[in-house]
Amino acid sequence: MGVGTQGLSLMVLILAGVCLQGTRPQQARPGETRKPFFERFRRLEEQFRRFQEVTLGRLQEIAANYNVSYNVDASFRRLEEKHEALESAANATHAALHEELRHLKSGAKKLQNKTKKAALRAQALEDARQERERQGAAQQEAREALLANLTQEVARRREDTRALQASQGSLRKALESLQDALQNQGAKLAELEQLAKTPPEHNEVLLPSALEAAPLLNRSPTEKEPEAAAGQSLTLKKLRAKHRQRKKLLQQQNRRLEGRAQNGSLPGQKPALPEQKTEEEETEEEEEAPPRPEPQGLRQEQPVMDKASEEEQEVPKAPRPPGTICNVGAMLVFPNASTENFAAFGPHFHTALLELSLCSWVRTSARYLGTILSYATEDNDNKLVLHGRDAAPRNAVHFVIGDPAFRELPVGRLLDGRWHHLCVIWSSIQGRYWFYVDRRLASMGSRFQKGYEVPAGGSLVLGQEQDTFGGGFEPSEAFVGHLAGWAMWDRALSPGEVSGIAIGNGLPRGPILSLANVTKLSGAVQKVSCRCLEDCL
Repeated sequence: MGVGTQGLSLMVLILAGVCLQGTRPQQARPGETRKPFFERFRRLEEQFRRFQEVTLGRLQEIAANYNVSYNVDASFRRLEEKHEALESAANATHAALHEELRHLKSGAKKLQNKTKKAALRAQALEDARQERERQGAAQQEAREALLANLTQEVARRREDTRALQASQGSLRKALESLQDALQNQGAKLAELEQLAKTPPEHNEVLLPSALEAAPLLNRSPTEKEPEAAAGQSLTLKKLRAKHRQRKKLLQQQNRRLEGRAQNGSLPGQKPALPEQKTEEEETEEEEEAPPRPEPQGLRQEQPVMDKASEEEQEVPKAPRPPGTICNVGAMLVFPNASTENFAAFGPHFHTALLELSLCSWVRTSARYLGTILSYATEDNDNKLVLHGRDAAPRNAVHFVIGDPAFRELPVGRLLDGRWHHLCVIWSSIQGRYWFYVDRRLASMGSRFQKGYEVPAGGSLVLGQEQDTFGGGFEPSEAFVGHLAGWAMWDRALSPGEVSGIAIGNGLPRGPILSLANVTKLSGAVQKVSCRCLEDCL
C-alpha cells in the first residue's frame, strides 16, 4: 500500500508538469492569434491521450510493483515458516545430539573406569605372578636344599645299613652256632631222658659213654641201681640248667638283634625274627614254671576291640547328609541372570569396618559363581565386592576391598550343584584374609589392605555387581542359584565359630546384617523361610 500511494503522488506531479509546459508558451506569446477551438481541443485530446498512456504505464508499473511487493510478503511468510520449521528441527537435533553426547560421556566414563580397573587388575595379576615366581624360586631353593639334605641322610642311612647288615651277619653266625649247640644239647638231653626211662637190666647197653661202663659193670646190681639213678638225675638237672641258660642267652641275642634292626634299618628291611620253640622246649618250660593265668577282663575285652576295629575297617563312615544342617533361617532364590534380580538392604552398617566376616550357604548349577555381594559408595563402586562373572577363570572369584585391591579365591568345588558353606574373613588390623569352604581353609593371605577402613553409608546389594551407585548391573556378573543363612559380622570369626555355623549350631554372637534385614527384593528373587537346608529345596 505504501508503494501505491507513492506512485499516485508521482503521477500527479507529472501531470502538473505537463500542464505547466502547455500553458507556458501561451503566456509567452500574448500577441499571437488564438487558434481555433478544435485545434486546441485536438491538442488537449492528444495531450489527454498521452497523459492516459503515461497514466496507464504508471498504473501498470504500480500494479507490477504491488504484485512484486505481495509476492515478497508471501515469500517472506514462507521463509519465516521454513525458518521456524528449521529452527524447531535444529532444536530437536540439538537436544538429541546433547542426549547422545551425554550417553557417550557416560559410556566413555564407564569405559574409562573399566579400563582403569582392567589395568589395575592386570597390574595386580602381574604383581601376583611375580610374587608367585619369587615364592616358586624360594620354594625351589628350599626343595633343592631339602633334597641335598635327604641325599646326605640317605647316604648316612645306607652306611648305617651296611654296618647293621655286617653286624647282623656276625650275629646270625653266632646265633646259628648257638642253635647248633642248643640242638646238640637237646639231643643229649633226649638221650639222657630215654636212658632214665630204660629198665636197669639194659643199663649196659644205654650208657652215655664208654668211660662210665667199666666202673658200673664191676659193681654189684644192688649198688649199681641207686648210684646210676642218682648220677642220671644229677646229669639231667645240669643239662637242663645249661639248656635253659643257653636258651635265655639265645632269646636275649634275638631281642637285641631285632631292636637294632628296627632302630637302624630302612623301610622295607625286615628285622630278624626269634626262633620258634620246639615242643620239647615248650614242655620243659611248662614243667619248670607254671603258666600265668591271663586276666579275665583282658580276655573278654580283646575280642570286642578286635571286632570293633574290623567293623570300622570294613564299613567306612558315611558323610553327614546336608539335610541335617539346621538353624539356617531363610533363603534367597535367584532364578536367572537378569539384571532385575537383586536383593537390597535398608539399614547398612553405620560405622566404618576394620574387620568383617561374610558367611553363607551357597548352591548353584551355573558354570560360574557370579557376584554374591557388592557394596558401593558415591566415590567408589567397589568398596567391598565378592565378584564373579561368566568369563575365565570361572573357578575363582575376586574378593575386593577398596578398588583396585583384590585377591582371587578358589571356588571350583562350589560349582557341582550341591550345598556348600563358605566364609570370607578379613582383618585390617592384621592385613590378612581367610577363606573357608565346608569348614576347611581353602585360601589365606597377608599384606592385604592393612590399615584400610570400609566406609559406612553405601549401597549394599546381593546378587549383582554395581558399576554405579545402586545400579550399572551386567547379566554376565549376576548370581544364579540359592543363598541360605547369609550373615555379616564386624569382627573376624574364629575357626571354631566358622565350623559351628557349618555344622548347624547357629550364628555366633553379634551379626550386624542377615537376610532378616533385606528390605527390597527386585525382579524374580524370592525369599523362603526354612529352618534346615532340607526344607530350603
